[in-house]
Amino acid sequence: MPDDAPAALRALAEAGRLAAEFPEAGRLVARLRGPELPSIGRLLARLDPEEVARAHPDVPQVSIGVTGHGTLGALPPALHAQLARHGLLARVTLADFDHYVLDLLDPDSPLNRARPDLTLCVLDPMIVFDEVPVPWRPEDVARVAAEKVELLHKLATRFAETPGTLVLNTLPLPRAHSAQLVDHRSRAKLGALWRDANSRLLALAEDNPSVVVIDLDPLIAEGVPAVDERLSTYAKAHLTEELLAAYAVEVGHLARQLTGRVKKCLVLDLDNTLWGGVLGDDGPEGIEIGDGYRGEAFHAFQQVVRQLGSQGVLLAAVSKNEPDAVARTLREHPRMALREDDFVHVIANWRPKHDNLRELADTLNLSTDAFVFADDSTFERELVRRELPGVTVIDIDGEPARHRSAVLRDGWFDVRDVTADDRVRAARYREETARKGFLDGFDSTDDYLRELGTRVRIAPATPDHTPRISQLTLRTNQFNLTAERLQPADVRARTEDPTTLTLTVHAQDRFGDHGLVGALLTHRDGDTLHIDNFLLSCRVFSRGIEEACLSHVLHLARDTGATSVRARYRPTERNHRVADLYPRYGFTRTSPGEDDDTLTFDHPLTAIPPVPPHLHLDAPRRDQP
Repeated sequence: MPDDAPAALRALAEAGRLAAEFPEAGRLVARLRGPELPSIGRLLARLDPEEVARAHPDVPQVSIGVTGHGTLGALPPALHAQLARHGLLARVTLADFDHYVLDLLDPDSPLNRARPDLTLCVLDPMIVFDEVPVPWRPEDVARVAAEKVELLHKLATRFAETPGTLVLNTLPLPRAHSAQLVDHRSRAKLGALWRDANSRLLALAEDNPSVVVIDLDPLIAEGVPAVDERLSTYAKAHLTEELLAAYAVEVGHLARQLTGRVKKCLVLDLDNTLWGGVLGDDGPEGIEIGDGYRGEAFHAFQQVVRQLGSQGVLLAAVSKNEPDAVARTLREHPRMALREDDFVHVIANWRPKHDNLRELADTLNLSTDAFVFADDSTFERELVRRELPGVTVIDIDGEPARHRSAVLRDGWFDVRDVTADDRVRAARYREETARKGFLDGFDSTDDYLRELGTRVRIAPATPDHTPRISQLTLRTNQFNLTAERLQPADVRARTEDPTTLTLTVHAQDRFGDHGLVGALLTHRDGDTLHIDNFLLSCRVFSRGIEEACLSHVLHLARDTGATSVRARYRPTERNHRVADLYPRYGFTRTSPGEDDDTLTFDHPLTAIPPVPPHLHLDAPRRDQP
């Protein structure tokens, strides 16, 4: 981290330039750790969000409502800092002290009127102990805790009727309370029933897709103090500023998911990052992996990387090395936890790494801002930061035992749910490499597409498709016609609404099954069928699938009595490649839509584009939208 980052941020604030330079301020905040963040957060919290939005209309905004039992004044500045470091503008509404029940139950409460994207109901141990009689026994705590969990269950059920996501958290157990029991048997009983209450809190997220529960135990286990007795007693601040700051980090990850900024690919250097030593100098037998204390640290890091890859994170390597030596080492080294097949792509050559990252983005059909790059070389990291500012660069130092926490610290790959498609994503990208090799054998793209044998199936969404459709809206940026982000509860509401029709798009070809790769969100209004959004995975671009989908929807509209189809397109910094999609297939621009930045297009249902001849389409046409 450059020493001048805090000074640069303060200089911007003193010059009144924080709003005008908000994206740069966010990049500076991203370099900060620890004690500097609270004061910078207070600077950002004083900004007028309207001023920032006017200066930077492309900066995504996330509205956050904060309520709870105790004093939470330290939380909004921490939220502003965490969202800024992810390139997001926070709009925070802080509710009145100890008002969380009415805030969540009353649809006309100031918090609900703000209609926040994230509603944070911050829970602390005093919601239980404030109502425990004195003297008390573990059974008294169990009774009050059960009542509170039941109350929170009702609040969560009620919240499911409103848009947005409700964020709860587990309750830390302060020693100041467990130590009041003088016998160890009672202390053990208290610990067991307290953990049971937290388990039931965590289970609320399983029953309600509108709820996320943040587990505070892992944060406290890293040494974050949970309670300051003076502040808790005098100010009713029952969670420490440090714990609220760590909690804000987790909320920042959720906000990033809401805005489609989840990273997709972890790109790793090899020498002194994935193994110890330099392969070209030490040879495969001389690198540190698996044996010795440093070798064990590198092996443990590889296991963490492989665990991430098993859940849909794409793994790639970019190394200054000889390609044959790298391939042989990944295939044959007996102590390697990662193998060649765990990577979707390995680039080993002597070119600048930022050039290799650009090539990798082209190969995977991803933008570079989908990458997280880890390298032990300060020179390589700073060069990538300068040349590819969209790439997230992780600082890896000379201590391999810290590699794991460096990669995991910021939750770059966190999602609400891991779907079945996620678990086979790497295999599908490897299949894509085989497709590109297959393409090299043809003189024309038409011949290639004809021989590829692509089959497309379009069908109404079922409840089982909800997590994947939500994920498409949250993760897809390049082929996302409106950039609207939908949580699982939003998707479920659409599929249950008889006036809407959500269509899923599945694709496969001679190399394998792509799975659920797209969705069309539509609704019917009189004689007009509206395409509210159209999404398609970057893995299947440029194969005519989008043309087949539009052909099907237009035929479906005409078959069911519609006289026109209306579609929307909202330009973003990342979906410009589909700006001409609707005009290309016979739609005519009519006027701006409901928002100034939304364009609308109409199709009169004449001259419907045919399904491309190289595709086989399986799609019933009599579904009534």
